[in-house]
Amino acid sequence: MAISLSPSHSTCQCIAIQGANTILRTDGKSLTFNDIRQLKDVFQESIFFEETSTNICAIGLPLTTALPTQYQSIPLRDHFAQYGEEPSMPHFRAKALCEWLTQTRFCPQCGNKLFLGCNENESSLVCRECENIIFPRINPCIIVLVTRGEEILLALHRHRTTKYYSCIAGFMEAGESAEQAVRREIMEETGIIVKNIRYFGSQSWPFPSQLMLGFTAEYESGEIHIQESELQRAAWFTRENCPATPPKGSLAYRLIHQE
Repeated sequence: MAISLSPSHSTCQCIAIQGANTILRTDGKSLTFNDIRQLKDVFQESIFFEETSTNICAIGLPLTTALPTQYQSIPLRDHFAQYGEEPSMPHFRAKALCEWLTQTRFCPQCGNKLFLGCNENESSLVCRECENIIFPRINPCIIVLVTRGEEILLALHRHRTTKYYSCIAGFMEAGESAEQAVRREIMEETGIIVKNIRYFGSQSWPFPSQLMLGFTAEYESGEIHIQESELQRAAWFTRENCPATPPKGSLAYRLIHQE
């Protein structure tokens, strides 16, 4: 899906992103193209793009300047929890593309400046010197719910800012299949061996650019020995005595509560 840095019209869904937050008007109305222009005037270092194929018009704001009083900033995670996956998808895409455009300015092959590609069917950056083409980065991750009869394995992750218990998750490594990543992550973080790995579903998660691949697996053997650099605690629970879990709508919630 091709993107443009020069707006051709103002009828797109307008989105403003600042770090991991989305910007809303304090009067409850949707952002307009005039709002985007006003924010652009305040935030001189912002990045703008329009994507006609998805009807998104977005601006990525730096973190260095306070918002004008008519706007408020809320975490994208809170927006997702309140409105759900479909309404949040344009905000997720805007965040991912704004971050990509901000961080990907020079060709990793020859070091020259990158420019937007001209192919209407894809989002890409192109080096005019060596003709290298760069696409938005997507990092595949696995997230898995392990069951042992009626029990489920949940963990309190050390590097999360929330106190939710959740499923075992981790990034896939080069050369791995998703199923191999499931086995490795569970063994590394909990010392448990699993079997009967089954695909459950997926979800885009732009923090910063993950594609979460959800699985279920059955306990085969082993005792819990946590990887202390990654986890604070891991234990078996039933769904009836489940601790606080990620919010409704997330892939982790759907795995835990089977929705």
